Amino acid sequence: MPRRQRAEIAARDITGLKHFARMQSVLRRLHSVGCGRDRAKNRELHFDQYCLLILLHMFNPVITSMRGLQQASELKKVQKKLGVGRASLGSLSESVQVFDPEPLKRIATELSAQIPQPKPGEFSAVGKTITAVDGCVFDTVARVAELAWLPKAKEKWKHAYRLHTQFEILRGLPTRIDVTPGKPKGKADERAVLEQTVEADRCYIIDRGYAKFALWNSIVDASSSYVCRARDNSVYDVVADRQLTPADRDEGVLSDQVVQIGSPTNTNSRPNHPVRIVIVEAVPHISRGKYRRGSTGPQTDGKIRLATNMLDVPAELISKLYRLRWVIEVSQAECTSRTRLYQLAC
Repeated sequence: MPRRQRAEIAARDITGLKHFARMQSVLRRLHSVGCGRDRAKNRELHFDQYCLLILLHMFNPVITSMRGLQQASELKKVQKKLGVGRASLGSLSESVQVFDPEPLKRIATELSAQIPQPKPGEFSAVGKTITAVDGCVFDTVARVAELAWLPKAKEKWKHAYRLHTQFEILRGLPTRIDVTPGKPKGKADERAVLEQTVEADRCYIIDRGYAKFALWNSIVDASSSYVCRARDNSVYDVVADRQLTPADRDEGVLSDQVVQIGSPTNTNSRPNHPVRIVIVEAVPHISRGKYRRGSTGPQTDGKIRLATNMLDVPAELISKLYRLRWVIEVSQAECTSRTRLYQLAC
């Protein structure tokens, strides 16, 4: 069957242009970036204009492709408000190679510094910057084939890269993103990346993929803290049971214990600090596998085990801190949808 053609983007479909005035002034310093080789002085699409068009895409879901963005740039309404001309598909595709992203990164850093620090509220007991950490894989085209995974099956290859994101939850913005090959091995392993980038005075909220004693030790040695989901089959000896409060029970906390985890004889295979395990009630589920109906994620027995080095923070807050970790999943899901334009441009 012939492919169904998408409707042309009309001026009435584009919204939010009144909010771009300030960004125009902020991005104006990028205007000359990438013009070094333009000896004829005939470049029509400049870096600041390209950034405005990408922002237009981000805030207008009706634009779903590079061609849709090109159509939007033809609208008189867009050209007047953003100060851009018609952008060809060729110039949009070329932009990812012509424009150096470093000046834009500096602007992003300056803008992020203007975001006020939120009031910690009930999380003031943590005393550190609450930072969620996660790694997410993004598919790309074959021009980044050097980042390929090992063959999957039937001689098929997977081309991808991985973004290791650190996200300040209360401020609502990423503070660091490290890019590695998609295969999580060696220096590209999520735990290895975080261990090399640990900063002081942070409380890292991490999932069970980061359950590694050496990483926990590095975080504590850097004068930071962690809340890490331990694996369901974790083995440990209970050193002390802590009494639960009504607030803990209301949050679903089942137990709060200081434990001895890891090898009791090998100092390299155990934490070098006291560890606390807070167990929180959850909905149990069984993983059905990749090709069967049901959940494909790791199964759980209905108990989430949270390991932390924070001994003085109430157990209910340990549970609430881990709940906050899912904010980074939403952020990365949004980032996944926004990489489509980059893939098309490549």
